[in-house]
Amino acid sequence: MNRKGFLERLNSGDAILVAEGYMWEFDRRGYLQRGSNAPEVVLEHPDLVKAMHREFVHAGSDVVLAFTYCAHREKLKSINKEDKVEKLNRQALQIAKEVAEETGALLAGGICHTRVYDPQDPVAVEKCHNMFKEMIEWAVDAGVDYITGETFDILDEALLALECIQKYGKGVPAVITFAPYCPDETIDGVPIPEACRRLEEAGAAVVGINCARGPRTMIPLLREIRKSCKGPIAALPVPFRCKDDCKTFYSLKDEETGDFLYPRNLESNRCNAKDIIEFAKQTKEIGVQYVGLCCGNTAGYMRDLAETLGRKPPASRYSMDMSRSSIQGNEADAVNPLARKTRLFMFGGSDYRAK
Repeated sequence: MNRKGFLERLNSGDAILVAEGYMWEFDRRGYLQRGSNAPEVVLEHPDLVKAMHREFVHAGSDVVLAFTYCAHREKLKSINKEDKVEKLNRQALQIAKEVAEETGALLAGGICHTRVYDPQDPVAVEKCHNMFKEMIEWAVDAGVDYITGETFDILDEALLALECIQKYGKGVPAVITFAPYCPDETIDGVPIPEACRRLEEAGAAVVGINCARGPRTMIPLLREIRKSCKGPIAALPVPFRCKDDCKTFYSLKDEETGDFLYPRNLESNRCNAKDIIEFAKQTKEIGVQYVGLCCGNTAGYMRDLAETLGRKPPASRYSMDMSRSSIQGNEADAVNPLARKTRLFMFGGSDYRAK
């Protein structure tokens, strides 16, 4: 199947839509343990991983991202499955490759933060280097179009990841993104726009931010990144209603109890379709070329994102059309003698009609 390559799409100015959020969704469905975050589902239920890849492409994702997030050696060692690290990575890549080939989507490999990196400890740096190296080499063996390095919060570790992709990736482009906490800087004290610029200058094809912040609180930082960087930038927020006094989904609180909502109770603060649509419009205005959603993502959100950016994915066949409703639709009163009364009951006395 003929298709534009990753760099070709970027160079032509095309937006690339990317579905992330596999970890969160598999936890929600009962196939992944939050806390360990290890993607054991790849080995235990490969059919479900393949199905989720298909769901996201059906909804508009241009990319099948292999589910290797937190699949590095140190993470699997923490759950006594270090001996499965190569098998899990290669299987995740193969599953993603099969879906990419059948749909014509791009194939991406992925590495992420390690939580063992320490720039003052040469042994820790070498450990991270070796974990990145093997995962990159497995991704290259699978024939990926590019490799993501995501959710970094230390610039030095992100630079190490980029260096390893350049050294062991055999020319495969790199997308490197930071998790934007509060304030707008990395854990090692570098303003995120400057950190993105330094990664761009070091050779990353795309730089930007993913996870941690919701659409509303990510936009101002994206504007600053756009000013600092010349090339393509990335934006993949979490679909939760973060706000100025709670910029990350970690810091959101229950309005009734004051308790932190993260990690178990965030569902009460989910974005709605209108939030995602507005986010998509603003990314287009800013000039974000690599756009998607992270933890909390669903196929429905991806379709909203894709349609707002002018796409019509296969899932658009089933996009909502309430004009056809037998209660609120254009012909509802003609075909249903109780339509108006039902509306009054449903909407608390208001004669709400579909718009």
